[in-house]
Amino acid sequence: MSAAVPNETTELAAPARPEGPHDPDVALTALPSGLRVVSQRMDHAATVSLGIWIGAGSRDEMPDEHGLAHLLEHMAFKGTARRSALAIAEEIESVGGDLNAATSVEYTCYTARVLGSDLGLAVDILADIITSPSLTEEELKREKGVILQEISAVQDTPDDLVYDRFLQAAFPDQPIGRPILGTAKTVKGFTPGAIRAYLARNYHAGNMVLAASGAVDHDELVALASQHLSNLPAPPAAPLTREAGEYRGGEARIGSDEEQVHLVLGLPGLPFTGGTHYPLQIFASVLGGGLSSRLFQEVREQRGLAYAIDAFHWPFSDCGVFGIGAGTAPEDAGELIEVALGCLRQAAEDVSEAEVARARAQMKVGLLASLESPGGKLEQMARQVLLFGRAIPREELAARLDAVTLEDVRAAGRSLLGHQPTIAAVGPTQGLPPAKRLRHAARAAD
Repeated sequence: MSAAVPNETTELAAPARPEGPHDPDVALTALPSGLRVVSQRMDHAATVSLGIWIGAGSRDEMPDEHGLAHLLEHMAFKGTARRSALAIAEEIESVGGDLNAATSVEYTCYTARVLGSDLGLAVDILADIITSPSLTEEELKREKGVILQEISAVQDTPDDLVYDRFLQAAFPDQPIGRPILGTAKTVKGFTPGAIRAYLARNYHAGNMVLAASGAVDHDELVALASQHLSNLPAPPAAPLTREAGEYRGGEARIGSDEEQVHLVLGLPGLPFTGGTHYPLQIFASVLGGGLSSRLFQEVREQRGLAYAIDAFHWPFSDCGVFGIGAGTAPEDAGELIEVALGCLRQAAEDVSEAEVARARAQMKVGLLASLESPGGKLEQMARQVLLFGRAIPREELAARLDAVTLEDVRAAGRSLLGHQPTIAAVGPTQGLPPAKRLRHAARAAD
């Protein structure tokens, strides 16, 4: 059970348009309730990975619900009308299986892995925990304590904390920028009634996908869905809309006596809807996606300013954020920022065909490798169906990468320049330039 954030590998699967052919290796059925059931059989597999994806995450919380999506994910495993928390664990582990869950900014998922012959048990348990959680006061009190420990663990882990603060600074006073775990104050205030209200608003058939990959028969999966998920609520007559995300830029600094200062620099990105994010994904890979990337070569190999440095692009459904992350000695932080922004400006002007080809090849291998395992295929097709109504053939994804031109990548890099940067830092932060001064450094060369 965890909080998750977007990344290049998982978000790469988003198509440039919602229409188009389904993946021919994938079977997809929409039940009368609106629940979608999708699967892919892998003949070599003896196990099946399966899960229920809900199209709601931390940004779908009301102001007084900050952290509730993640708490609900935890509470689902703490007993149902038919099973105690111990019974849930014993039943799945008695067949050698395991359960997991994750909460992200825009979705929540509950997953299992079992032998193919135990598919029915796994669907039964997953359906049970999301449709009939007991949500007792006793278990709620206990799980609040667990999550408070989780929040404290992030506070004690600078390289995790800096990314929380980075999103808050990039998207201030917006649900999309709030830490997924919530705060100690909000978590302590949650009641079973508040959890049930969130559950009723977001956990309905039209907002869910049941997916399975591996040793699975699609007809059997559909029959199990009809049996165990027939009581899902129908979509509300007037579903709530998300508050639009808007990158604004800013800064967040947490001083401490760490040996290093952990830094994240950010600029506005692009949404994954419409497909315009592909060139920016490739630009991020050229800039800081591997050992041959410009940032690694200049910052690590040539100057020795950081052990590791990377660039990333996190696209959401209506906005996105581009970033550069590294840890460095306090006395080197100013130089690292200057060098990193210089690399970005230079790459936006002269990134080469060879660099684009290398980044494209790396992304293709990462994408195709993830599809070779039941778990990787499960996540990709579940999210595609949830967001776009179809599973995207891998050939189409590869073709979309191939269609990105050198000028597309350069234009994507140039689109970053001139905006107000975001800077988040945890550690000895004295001497770091303020975000306003960084705007000039992030401009295109005159």
